[in-house]
Amino acid sequence: MNCLVTKGSINYEVFGSGFPLLILHSMGTDHRSMKAWLEPIFNNLIGFQRIYIDLPAHGRSLIDRDFSSSDDMVVNILDFLDQTIPNKEFSIIGFSYGGYLAQGIFYKRRDLVKSICLLAPALHLKQRNLPEKIAYVKDALELHSLDSDIRLAFETLMTFQTKENLEYFLNEIQPGRLLANREFLGSNWREKGYYFLEEPFNDVDILPQPALIILGKLDSICGYKDHSFLIDKFPNSTFAVLDQAGHMLQIEKRELVQELIKDWLITLLRYLT
Repeated sequence: MNCLVTKGSINYEVFGSGFPLLILHSMGTDHRSMKAWLEPIFNNLIGFQRIYIDLPAHGRSLIDRDFSSSDDMVVNILDFLDQTIPNKEFSIIGFSYGGYLAQGIFYKRRDLVKSICLLAPALHLKQRNLPEKIAYVKDALELHSLDSDIRLAFETLMTFQTKENLEYFLNEIQPGRLLANREFLGSNWREKGYYFLEEPFNDVDILPQPALIILGKLDSICGYKDHSFLIDKFPNSTFAVLDQAGHMLQIEKRELVQELIKDWLITLLRYLT
């Protein structure tokens, strides 16, 4: 489905019925990268409507010529929400850059957001405290036959570079990479427009919404040490730092991540009743 918004359009898919969950993927891919591993959670869990969107400039979501920043990303997504679930309460699941956008949406719609799940999220920090990039497992034979662009992306993102994880990457991440707006993503918007004009959490000390924050101890892209302030910011939260997991923790620690999210959703159901 397609929804015209302020500065372009949003492509999206909806599954199930019940309380809305807005689901935001990482930079450079599309919504299928989230749907592939999240949907199995709902095989035995009812009561949630899952709204998967392609972020602006990703997948089949289009942007106008004057689109230039993360704030524009949020503007388009908020317009989409106002049209599809107007004035309804909802929760957010955001991964990586999608987790950063989730914080911006939370800031703008704090009265409607009932809970938030952040997976290896980027933060409003220009300097990140990152662990050293390490490939704990590297299947050189599998990587040797890859196209150079795919190989570079896989090696950049994955800590455990195994045949199994490569199959996940090719099936879930790579299809969206082929559709991403590389002209925009490769432009200077990251230097000029990546960071929000306002820090999402600077105006409040305590947020009562149930939160789930999942981080990888080997995440050399968004890290884990900078996120500790979220424990105090969200007192009703589960804060998990996964050992032996890099940035792509939904691949490298899939079953554990799924169980944590399921627990968060069950907690959310209790808050809603």
